[in-house]
Amino acid sequence: MNVLVSGGAGYIGSHACLSLLGAGHRVTIVDNLDLGHLGAVRALESVAGDRVRFERCDILEGSRLEALMREESIEVVMHFAALANVGDSVVEPLTYYRNNTAGAISLLEACRAAGVERFVFSSTCATYGEPEPDRIPISEDCPQDPVNPYGRSKLMVEQVLADEARSAQDAGRNFAFAALRYFNVAGADPENRLGEDHVPETHLLPICLQVALGKRETIGIFGTDYPTPDGTCIRDYVHVTDLVNAHLMVMDALQPGDQRHYNIGIGRGYSVRECIDACRRVTGHPIPETAGPRRPGDPPELTADASHIRQDLGFEARFTDLDEIIRTAWTWFKSHPEGYED
Repeated sequence: MNVLVSGGAGYIGSHACLSLLGAGHRVTIVDNLDLGHLGAVRALESVAGDRVRFERCDILEGSRLEALMREESIEVVMHFAALANVGDSVVEPLTYYRNNTAGAISLLEACRAAGVERFVFSSTCATYGEPEPDRIPISEDCPQDPVNPYGRSKLMVEQVLADEARSAQDAGRNFAFAALRYFNVAGADPENRLGEDHVPETHLLPICLQVALGKRETIGIFGTDYPTPDGTCIRDYVHVTDLVNAHLMVMDALQPGDQRHYNIGIGRGYSVRECIDACRRVTGHPIPETAGPRRPGDPPELTADASHIRQDLGFEARFTDLDEIIRTAWTWFKSHPEGYED
């Protein structure tokens, strides 16, 4: 199958490309390299160079996208290209709506013009906002009420996709989509071909590993007085390989007219303190910590009810042990202390 992957030089997108190549598909990567890495593209080319094409292109360049889809006979789009820093979205909301919402619309317009009928969208649990405690773990029918522009920019895309699907049905066109709502993504390719390289890094586990490498002095804990067993926030961590394998399962299952929504997580949470302690065990480093006040908008607990995709498609996460998830990331960080060589 010929698959276009937007954001395919980024963390999750590159791992998706790796799984697609492993399954025998041909991949066309579209990435503007603002956050992606040529090093990731080179790693993918070394795996299956004759089945990888890279185009440095922004998702707002609709005519280029349409031409590329036609040239490569694209059959399905996996859309990962997005900005995902909650704090930045509050400061620069227009940037987030332009890239995340308008960018997705541009990509969908190209799909319609080129006759691409399947679309797998990288959504987020941020579309749920701050659910009431009795809605934890979160199922797909939980009310979506995002509390920041990032979450709203993603929810808007889900709404656009639903409207496009209805329009296609009314017009007699075939169009199907799936929106996969991620919780926290972690880890790296178990064979150490790809990893996580963000600048700046904002995620808990990579920051812990940077402390272990001596690249930071401490890890900050934002809030130690939450109503959780150890007072720190609890989150659901899914390994990036499990996450992208869910995308392939959904891609293969999509039928004309489908509108699918799935949470992707392991169904249990780990607290900030549990994560730091696990990083200490895996790395053998002390990883000093500093405690600070809560950050606005941080719910005490966010975990996924992922039973829907398990029941529909038989999805089961391979990596459910936190130490094992961190170990794959630590192997990457140790061999790539400066990240990709772009």
